[in-house]
Amino acid sequence: MLAAVMDYFSSCWGPRSRAGHRGKGSDAAGRQDGLLWYKDAGQLATGEFSMAVVQANQLLEDQSQVESGSLSLADPGPQGTFVGVYDGHGGPETSRFINDHLFNHLRNVIRKAFQATEEGFLSLVSREWSLKPQIASVGSCCLVGVICSGTLYVANLGDSRAVLGRLVKATGEILATQLSSEHNACYEEVRKELQSTHPDDPHIVVLKHNVWRVKGLIQISRSIGDVYLKRPEYNREPLHSKFRLRETFQRPILSSDPQITEHRIQPNDQFVIFASDGLWEHLSNQEAVDLVQNSPRNGIARKLVKVAMQEAAKKREMRYSDLKKIDRGVRRHFHDDITVVVVFLDSNGMSKASWSKNPSVSLRGGGVALPAKSLAPYSAPAQLSSTY
Repeated sequence: MLAAVMDYFSSCWGPRSRAGHRGKGSDAAGRQDGLLWYKDAGQLATGEFSMAVVQANQLLEDQSQVESGSLSLADPGPQGTFVGVYDGHGGPETSRFINDHLFNHLRNVIRKAFQATEEGFLSLVSREWSLKPQIASVGSCCLVGVICSGTLYVANLGDSRAVLGRLVKATGEILATQLSSEHNACYEEVRKELQSTHPDDPHIVVLKHNVWRVKGLIQISRSIGDVYLKRPEYNREPLHSKFRLRETFQRPILSSDPQITEHRIQPNDQFVIFASDGLWEHLSNQEAVDLVQNSPRNGIARKLVKVAMQEAAKKREMRYSDLKKIDRGVRRHFHDDITVVVVFLDSNGMSKASWSKNPSVSLRGGGVALPAKSLAPYSAPAQLSSTY
């Protein structure tokens, strides 16, 4: 079944030109308000979208992108939308690498695209290891959504999440449906999976400070990067001792194999929220979809980020206005980097003719809109402004 799905998807996602579009007005590449970057509203081939990113770490570790338009060099070609949310940890290098390379690999099937990106980052680690050994301990979760020909494909590594909002016509309520599985050792099924794939290691998962961690080091079980837990030759000096294991390992401890799901879009499907775990630490699936359903579309991603930050402030018994004054780095003690992309599924009522009228979109979270036909490497900003 999966092979058939991937064959179908490959025909949808053929070679394409990467025509970036800045559009009209100063909001084309989004706006920045201190540590918050946002794109309140935009038009995709498959509907409207809203996007927002708030920085908490000293260096922004979350990366994200939205790509939309013709997915083929053929004219007319199939229309579609690509969304990527990459929640980095240990540094920004892996999530930036994914942002630069994964979409280009997607002209192949999704699983091969993830693997090609993983192998590319391994090559980067190999080149930089002697001068920058800490790069072996940097990794990223990776959540991807692709809408093509009425079908939504979701691929995930780690604990970012895609949540569908579906209208229940009988009651008028909106129902939250999670489309992605999370690869975090806090879940019993993930621990069982790790134990079954590493039966000879009684310490493959360890409860440390009331948190389940793989080898006592990391919560997620799948990622791009984290080479120190995949290749034993990088789990040694000069890597920092806190990342080094006492014993060597024969097989990769973490996996880079994504979990892929297919969802045929139904008329009652209203929108999908793609977000890093920074959002889901403070909002439930249902709370998030209710907020989207009961709010104007314009600026909804920014509103989700704001509500999550308000919840973070409440948990620390402080005012939201005071939380906003805390600079990056220190801010991480209150909440994580948060990335949110909301895609509205308007294509149910859109004809192919109306799709063709919408401009192509190529946008990176943080405000980089790629110029037309540009395939040049992207250098992500090291940090956002600290004024708020």
